[in-house]
Amino acid sequence: MKHTIAIIGAGLSGLLAARTLATRGARVVVLEKSRGVGGRMATKRVGDAVFDHGAQFFTARNDVFAAEVRRWEVAGLAQLWPDSEHRWTGRPTMTAISKHLASGLTIQREHKVTAARRHECGCWELDIENHGMLRAERLILTSPVPQSLALLDAGGVVLPEPAGAVLRSITYHPCLALLVVLDGPSDLPTEGVAAKVGPLRWAADGTKKGISSQVPAAVTLHASADFSAEHYGRPEAEVTALLLAAARPWLGKSGVVSTTLHRWKFSEPRSEFGADCLWIPDLTLGFAGDAFGSARVEGAALSGLAIGEAVAKHLTP
Repeated sequence: MKHTIAIIGAGLSGLLAARTLATRGARVVVLEKSRGVGGRMATKRVGDAVFDHGAQFFTARNDVFAAEVRRWEVAGLAQLWPDSEHRWTGRPTMTAISKHLASGLTIQREHKVTAARRHECGCWELDIENHGMLRAERLILTSPVPQSLALLDAGGVVLPEPAGAVLRSITYHPCLALLVVLDGPSDLPTEGVAAKVGPLRWAADGTKKGISSQVPAAVTLHASADFSAEHYGRPEAEVTALLLAAARPWLGKSGVVSTTLHRWKFSEPRSEFGADCLWIPDLTLGFAGDAFGSARVEGAALSGLAIGEAVAKHLTP
């Protein structure tokens, strides 16, 4: 347990925090409740079709993140979206970057933490569904803030104020994502389109993006925040019909072969913490993610790097 740092969440923030600390010699374990890594930098296969169904691209405005992206590009993991000068995508898919970052790290997949509590010795005890308990000297939470707070509440942890109040005020927009396989080409532009028509927010064709070569078109439709909130719990058939109707101008004359609905409960924070990360030395507890800094892939990455550096300052040989 000594010097162990537990990180909950194997999204971009968690992976970059883990790599930052591992390079400083820390003993790090990442706990991820799902089978894969990457969080919303997600890729899904439906039959022969491939979809980036979470984050569609990322930009690199910050010099630190731009340097990270250049390293990914050199490694063959990132490229500019076809016909775009500033939108980057993973190569061949968005998950490629996360899989690369996960390489060499200790990641316990399908390990769902249900409670996090402070032991009298000052360490952390994490209850893991079907996997017992793990002790760690330090804890970093990179899951969506409401999920992180629920773990601390389950363990009876009281956060200092005013940080606790700010964290409790952070909520998220949901997003309904419809994955559509067509029997012919779509009418979408190669670089995708910010639809903003009726219930739609975004539409892109994975075939034109270059990630789905085995079908004529693999279209990802993202619903708007308002539509997603109103229809999040509605039946899949109802949501699908509404989104397909709104997307018809971009689907062309092609027929729909199949549809798959994915529900992102914590898609985008409505508000942000106001700093790249939060480290509470007295609790040896940290927070990071896209609610810290900015609600973009770039913000999540910078937050992970920031919490890694913050914790590294407290490491002892």
